[in-house]
Amino acid sequence: MSTLNPRVRAARVPRLTGPVYAYAFFEEFILLYPLYALLFTETGLGVTRLSALFVLWSSTSVALTIPAGALADLVPRRSLLIAAPALTGSAFALWLLTPSPWTFALGFALWGAAGALSSGAFEALVHSELDHRGAAHRYARVMGVVRALGVVAVGAATLLAVPVMALGGYVLIGSASVAACALCAVSALALPEHRSARPAGTSTEPGYRQMLRLGPAQARDNRAVRTAVLLVVLVSAFWGALEEYVPLLAQDSGVSVGSVPLVMLTVWIGVTLGGLLAGPASALPGRTLAVLLALASVAIAVSALVTGPVGWALLGFGFGVCQMMMVVADARLQHSITGPARATVTSLADLGTETLGITTFLVYAGVFTALGHGPAFALFALPHLAAAMLLVRLDRTG
Repeated sequence: MSTLNPRVRAARVPRLTGPVYAYAFFEEFILLYPLYALLFTETGLGVTRLSALFVLWSSTSVALTIPAGALADLVPRRSLLIAAPALTGSAFALWLLTPSPWTFALGFALWGAAGALSSGAFEALVHSELDHRGAAHRYARVMGVVRALGVVAVGAATLLAVPVMALGGYVLIGSASVAACALCAVSALALPEHRSARPAGTSTEPGYRQMLRLGPAQARDNRAVRTAVLLVVLVSAFWGALEEYVPLLAQDSGVSVGSVPLVMLTVWIGVTLGGLLAGPASALPGRTLAVLLALASVAIAVSALVTGPVGWALLGFGFGVCQMMMVVADARLQHSITGPARATVTSLADLGTETLGITTFLVYAGVFTALGHGPAFALFALPHLAAAMLLVRLDRTG
């Protein structure tokens, strides 16, 4: 047990948050983000095949999430956070060097593997390090800033993508994206990491197979963990999938290609504010959060049908609340986890989110074919009401 004075430990929080915030920014500062769909369509890919790539992306994460989470509970999490952006950068380089449907698929597989390596490891490292410093109560605030920085990075990359594309085409865009991945890996090198020493005379550390069992066992046997995992999945999966289709929804509603980044910027402003408000929101009663989430669900559905400036503002509000609630739900999960399998349990929530995301991508393609983007978008906004009802139920049961 650390003997540091609580004030001293709290003063050490910036030693953690500095690299964490840098990692969050560079992980998303990818100039290819607003343009990779255009790169794909130039090779003849349509919405259906693009959805298939999204499914491959998510399927890779589904296959590797739990194994990667268990690994993150046994080996230094920092090493996995270094490897993740290296894989992502390799995917982008592959797309630009040999663009084809097959290399796009391989790149998405690498990208999915990178996501599996970083997801559970990142949250577990941040919470464990804050707890080590006596500041676990600041987790929602820190992660809210992390999510907001990610959105800011995406917005900055989007604004820069147009002049950089005009200056050097996909080669310069791709090179800048690979460089951002390299800077992300460098940021991971600076992350502090402390693992609690097992007291003398206790049993040995659990092995890999045992760790694979510990995570699911805690989610199964601990009601607080189980409901927190379910809340994370319901809050995260649907709006996370819908976000991928916003550019296509904008084009389908008559927005010109050159104005799509402005639509995205409007939405990202709402999402950024949602992340920044996650810290204060974590202290709100469950019923208040449920009302906000229900309003967000309605706002997203309406935005897909009315479009225009009002529609995009509603979409920004809806996604912003979802971003806020995603951080709050994650904080509830982290605070409920006990024992050595923190990353493994976190990976269970990621597994559920990715699995539900796969279903969303598959069904969305079919609904789009029959009804178009607007009705499909509105339909997949409604499941957030289920998360709102779960929050009400949790508030009643305490």
